[in-house]
Amino acid sequence: MLTRGDEIRLTIDDAAFEGKTVSRVDGFVVFVDGAVPGDVVTARVMKVKKSFAEAKVVGIVEPSKLRVTPRCQYFGICGGCKWQHVDYNAQLQFKHQHVVDAFERIGGFSSVNILPIIGARDIYFYRNKMEFSFSRQQWITDILKPQTSDLQTFLGLHVPQRYDKVLDIEECHLQSPLSNQILNFTRSFAMEEGLPVYSSDSDEGYWRFLVIRQSKRTNEVMVNLVTFDDRPEVMKRYARQLVNSIPAITTVVNTINSKKAQIAFGEVERIYHGDGIIHEKIGNHLFVISASSFFQTNTDQAERLYTVARDFAELSKSDVVWDLYSGTGTIAIFISDAAKEVVGIESAESAVKDAEKNARLNGVENCSFVLGDLKERLISDTNWMKSHRRPDVLIIDPPRSGMHPKVVGEIFALAPARIVYVSCNPTTQARDLKTLCAAQYRLVKLQPVDMFPHTYHVENVALLDRI
Repeated sequence: MLTRGDEIRLTIDDAAFEGKTVSRVDGFVVFVDGAVPGDVVTARVMKVKKSFAEAKVVGIVEPSKLRVTPRCQYFGICGGCKWQHVDYNAQLQFKHQHVVDAFERIGGFSSVNILPIIGARDIYFYRNKMEFSFSRQQWITDILKPQTSDLQTFLGLHVPQRYDKVLDIEECHLQSPLSNQILNFTRSFAMEEGLPVYSSDSDEGYWRFLVIRQSKRTNEVMVNLVTFDDRPEVMKRYARQLVNSIPAITTVVNTINSKKAQIAFGEVERIYHGDGIIHEKIGNHLFVISASSFFQTNTDQAERLYTVARDFAELSKSDVVWDLYSGTGTIAIFISDAAKEVVGIESAESAVKDAEKNARLNGVENCSFVLGDLKERLISDTNWMKSHRRPDVLIIDPPRSGMHPKVVGEIFALAPARIVYVSCNPTTQARDLKTLCAAQYRLVKLQPVDMFPHTYHVENVALLDRI
């Protein structure tokens, strides 16, 4: 029987969810962190449960043929990339299998028509947004030396499961070299200013987050510095020196978050350079992105994802489409040319306003966006139904938690001919589709899309036809 602290030799059989791998000891499942399928490793048991154990690699005995050298010096410490040590084609195979497993085990689908996963063309520098955290405490490693100054100012990324310290990094390979320049300039500026990092324990300090947004199609760059309070003179100096040092920056924003919640959003946004927005292009449409806007963080793969959704929908010029969880209107506007009318329904007021702006920007006149809770806005709202034609096609793109059961009930009442379900979490997607396919619908096909290379996350598009 395994016990916590044991060091054991394991042969790694397969990939599992959340970036872990699977081995077995006399049939007992061990989930291993830091291994690659095909490895033979020495691992330390970290946790033992009734039906499985968890372990962490402490040494590689025989490396897998799928193992590659990570590009990033912080790999294995930073929580951003779980699979940078895995050949990219193998990463795609693992993600494809995760979708199959979710639909067979959770959805109960005995056979799934799953198309080959669409891999990313760029596996580094693919993100259009990165968020870095300030901290008074540094996560110390062999490659990082502690700061010796009295005022501790660290800027980087959190290690997994630790939100009290940050990994004070100089480079990240997920956004761009320009992003790294901004990161390092901002850290140096903050240290020179001599103002403390915000602490939620004492509810005081100044520096909180650095958010960098960089358009892939228009080359516009936004730097959003999130602070605890409003200090215009500090921000004026920051913006002036930053733009002088890095002229490619097109706008600088200061978001003020005076609440204890450790989030990179706030109650006030002040613009210190440019117009406070950037633009991004997907397909033939241009989108405005503000400091607080949601936008898919991989522009190239987002376009491919939306193309799959549009193709699955098989739209005609007579079709009315409802886009549930429509956000800032990217999918609705992207498919608008192919349909008669698109109605987006969204519960966040700021997202609805952004969607309306984006429709006007693109001259799209057949899209409308409605603010409302989906549990109350669909078939149960008789006034709403009187003024809107029932959808021929429903496009659904919910959060990771999937759809509320009441929304599923509303969909049954609407009974559209086709449903296209876009998901960032195949497990909740499989759960929801199991309910839909138990009654009125059949699952036609699935299309996984890799939005985030070197992570275990995968997007998946499903097509359902009404029986």
